[in-house]
Amino acid sequence: MVEMEWPGSLDEYSKLINRMNIPRVVIDNAVCETATLVKVDSARRHGILLEAVQVLTDLNLSIQKAYISSDGIWFMDVFHVTDLDGNKLIDEGVISYLEKSLATIHCGKPAASTDLTALELTGTDRVGLLSEVFAVLAELECDVVEAKVWTHNGRIASLIYVKDCNSGSPIKDSLKIDTIVGRLRNVLKGQDDILYAKTSVSMTVTHTERRLHQMMFADRDYERKPVLQHSDDSPVVTVQNWVERGYSVVNVQCKDRMKLLFDVVCTLTDMDYVVFHGTITTAKDIAYLELYIRHTDGTPISSEAERQRVIQCLQASVERRTSQGVRLELRTTDRPCLLADVTRTFRENGLNVTRAEVSTSADVALNLFYVTDALGNAADVKTINSVREKIGLSCLKVKELPLISQQKTEGEEQGVGVGGTVLLSLGSILRRNLYNLGLIRSYSQA
Repeated sequence: MVEMEWPGSLDEYSKLINRMNIPRVVIDNAVCETATLVKVDSARRHGILLEAVQVLTDLNLSIQKAYISSDGIWFMDVFHVTDLDGNKLIDEGVISYLEKSLATIHCGKPAASTDLTALELTGTDRVGLLSEVFAVLAELECDVVEAKVWTHNGRIASLIYVKDCNSGSPIKDSLKIDTIVGRLRNVLKGQDDILYAKTSVSMTVTHTERRLHQMMFADRDYERKPVLQHSDDSPVVTVQNWVERGYSVVNVQCKDRMKLLFDVVCTLTDMDYVVFHGTITTAKDIAYLELYIRHTDGTPISSEAERQRVIQCLQASVERRTSQGVRLELRTTDRPCLLADVTRTFRENGLNVTRAEVSTSADVALNLFYVTDALGNAADVKTINSVREKIGLSCLKVKELPLISQQKTEGEEQGVGVGGTVLLSLGSILRRNLYNLGLIRSYSQA
């Protein structure tokens, strides 16, 4: 029997598969009056939704609405986005960068080498802890180039990128690394966190905010007793199984803010859940998320204990980034010991840092701090003014929290509250998505 030869057939098939896997990206300013529509079609892969959302949030775009739908091995995401001022995207450079970034999400983004040394720290939060950390780094001649610090439920997670003060190079000497790790671990342990304080060093860089979520998840911050109760701002999360369709339906209702969708999808992805379908809407300052999920093996949530764990983890994912306290912005010429001096001043005046973002560019330091008093309450105005005078009124300024524009079209569909959520049929969601995409005239008649 003579085998039939199809010259080049395998190569052509490979090319077809590659073309199918490359996301098709459409950015349209004509569909919606108040937002830019970003549509992404691609082969479905675990984590690809998170990567698409990550591209949008890294550009500080506000997601006003979103529709997520998958069919077999293919998925389609539609996002309605604006800039920080609530305007459509008109900058061609931003649009071009967005298109190129979304078109490469199928490749995945492995950790890359960096010219910085990454320090990962987790432990029990306390007043002055950050001051002690930066003091140790200054003493060991480590220059802090970037850093992000989150606190939640009495725990702290920090990712700090440093380089050697003298050489300007990443720190690779094993003895110095051991010294840094040991000193920082002692600081984090304090007197009551001997078992749970952790420090580690990496020469690769991952997505900082995703890593912070992973660190706090590993630290099990979601199980710990909240230090403060914020009933008015606490997210409401419900999880129900839709047995007939084999989905678990997650509903989240909370105050709207930047990067909310990223935080939720990040947590679900790292817990090995896949979002198959979903709708995200915002009304005034409230966000409503309805997500249809399964495990990566295709099964829904299987027990009450697992359901409660998902609820706890999603609540924690929303709360970690919630900004507590007064936002202070420090903009000044970078210098050695700057962070150690500034955070020591906070500590000496009884201010606790609940969140921080540190960055330097061209010898200019731009640092954001959210501070409360030692008990977690609003800081006294006189204390804030005293701290500003000591650090420099022109350098340290009080900034209002950024507002998410809530421009809405008249008659826009309101989200369904999740307090008494009723499971909607999947067909209804898909018809509504098609209607919003302009593919049918009325989803009620589809």
